[in-house]
Amino acid sequence: MVPDTAEITVDALTMAYGDFVIQRDLAFQIGKGEIFIIMGDSGSGKSTLLKHLIGLNRPVAGTIQYGGENFWESNEETRSLVSRRFGVLYQSGALWSSMTLAENVALPLASYSNYSTAEISEIVSFKLSLVGLAGFEQFYPSEISGGMKKRAGLARAMSLDPEILFFDEPSAGLDPISSKKLDDLILELRDGLGTTIVIVTHELASIFAIGDRGVFVDADARTQTALGTIEDLRRDPPNAKVAEFLSRGAQVDQQGAKT
Repeated sequence: MVPDTAEITVDALTMAYGDFVIQRDLAFQIGKGEIFIIMGDSGSGKSTLLKHLIGLNRPVAGTIQYGGENFWESNEETRSLVSRRFGVLYQSGALWSSMTLAENVALPLASYSNYSTAEISEIVSFKLSLVGLAGFEQFYPSEISGGMKKRAGLARAMSLDPEILFFDEPSAGLDPISSKKLDDLILELRDGLGTTIVIVTHELASIFAIGDRGVFVDADARTQTALGTIEDLRRDPPNAKVAEFLSRGAQVDQQGAKT
């Protein structure tokens, strides 16, 4: 299945550190308004692929296009403009511990917009309310739970109204209830704002609950070995490793039904 409107196009992408190839010949499209999952076994380069997508790592070969714009063949000014379309939620939340939640969310706005102080304050309150943190503006990261830190990080990632949101293991370290709340929030963002969302995760409950399509990157083959809708990959996996990876979902479902 190919998306009708491609937001991101990856073609013949090879990633390496020096002479060591992480993944080669990756090729997929991510549709506008889609929740796309990057999955794979440990050491397969999932987070490295995310770094390539957001412009932190340059590919050894191949292309990454945003709306037809070849990211790495563009000049620095164009890459900067394309990057303004991104919001990134890192695994830890990556909040500044010395800043309040309001100050953390305000930082991108103060750095990259021309809004007045009053306008920034209003936007910050709105973004925090979107993630269920209204009234927590003056709290510090050390004063809130792990799930709240993730939501505060998401509010900051959303501060500049990005067209594309990237998540690196968003459910890592969260209890099942907090993880489900974050999944629900991600769905609300996609459905309410039409945001394109790219998620690196190995959490099967989240993959099955929110993923539209995904790519499986294999650590042994050092290339992608599956691409398609999550439901198709789950029902008819193309190889044994993908089947093993996704079949653990049956155990998750059974355990959930018993509790």
